[in-house]
Amino acid sequence: MEIKEVRNERLDEMYYDISHPSGLKILVMPKSGYSGAYAVFMTKYGSIDTQIPQPDGSYKTIPEGTAHFLEHKLFESEDLDAFERFAKTGASANAYTSFDRTGYLFSCSGNFRQNLEILLDFVQHPYFTQQTVEKEQGIIGQEIMMYKDVPDWEIMFNLFRAMYHNHPLRTDIAGTCESIAEISADMLYDCYNSFYNLGNMVLAIAGNVSVDDVIEVADRVIDKNGDGGMIERKVFDEPKEIVAHYTEEKLSVSAPQFMLGFKENYPDPAQPTKRELAVDMILDIIASPSSQLYKSLLDKKLINTTFSYEYFTGFGYSAVLFGGESSDPKAVEAEIKAEVQKFRENGISEKEFNRTRKKLYGRMIMGLNDVDEIANNMAVSYFWNEDVFTDFEEYEKITVQYLNELLQEIMLDEFSVLSVILPLEE
Repeated sequence: MEIKEVRNERLDEMYYDISHPSGLKILVMPKSGYSGAYAVFMTKYGSIDTQIPQPDGSYKTIPEGTAHFLEHKLFESEDLDAFERFAKTGASANAYTSFDRTGYLFSCSGNFRQNLEILLDFVQHPYFTQQTVEKEQGIIGQEIMMYKDVPDWEIMFNLFRAMYHNHPLRTDIAGTCESIAEISADMLYDCYNSFYNLGNMVLAIAGNVSVDDVIEVADRVIDKNGDGGMIERKVFDEPKEIVAHYTEEKLSVSAPQFMLGFKENYPDPAQPTKRELAVDMILDIIASPSSQLYKSLLDKKLINTTFSYEYFTGFGYSAVLFGGESSDPKAVEAEIKAEVQKFRENGISEKEFNRTRKKLYGRMIMGLNDVDEIANNMAVSYFWNEDVFTDFEEYEKITVQYLNELLQEIMLDEFSVLSVILPLEE
């Protein structure tokens, strides 16, 4: 077993990087003075992983929504399910499936070793039968239909379908009623054995913990191996062009809602951290509550405080997104595009750059006080071959010149999509 201390002297922070004999990577950041602990057991397997790599280098297609379905089923066992086991220890447990990962987690203020044992145990021991799979198909089918009436969810996937031709991002994380009907118990075991091999997983822990306790529990409970190694995802052939500039749907909402997206076509499936941080800075300068754009849109009553923005990026996809409620979404689109063009022509000033740089750096520092955020960042960073301090190191390399060069490449009109949800007619 190899145990390394990873330090950042400037931040005065340290965590342990443990290469467990099973093949599992374990990352532990003890935080003195904290009363609670947080742990996440994560696999590099999400809704976009609709292809299982085969030994001969080919890929086998699996139904959309399988990753989410498997997450639901993994909590079950022949005896107590995992939630019931955690309830007895007083821990708060949960799980989630995103586009590119699945995480199983708990937070607690006591019984840490017992809770970690439960987490490692139930994730390692799947229990699927065709009968329970068929029961779950009905439950998740209802969930899928329910989300079709959730405006925030529907507006996002309408946007992705208008933005992407082939990428699995087009499909709801839970899949469709048709796709989950194809899932069988044998198929779940096949996916589990491929994506839940310990070489494709990471255990990240932060808070009131000791590394010795973590290693003791891991040595005792882990009974699998990571012979499969890290999964190589299939790169989808996605054209740089969008499908359509506009998409619209009517739902039961009190006011029109919109999401404006700008598709990006960076050549590498994984966005460099420096670029991601720089786009976040650009968006803060252009659209934060202290910006001229935000003030102007509020003064014209085109937006309210639901207005938001983000740089949405993952394996093989990236887009700048703006969203919120508006009486006139097309007018908001025009205002945003005009403001972006103004910054392209005039450039971001050194003063704007320095103010935003300090603000966002302070926000990153604050994140090191949140054990949930620390553990999740450690896990996600591992899948990108980085560490939790990489953001801070890359942030130092960003210059105002780099921001202005990047501004010429992003948020281009030809790659824009406006997704709108309108109220149902009276």
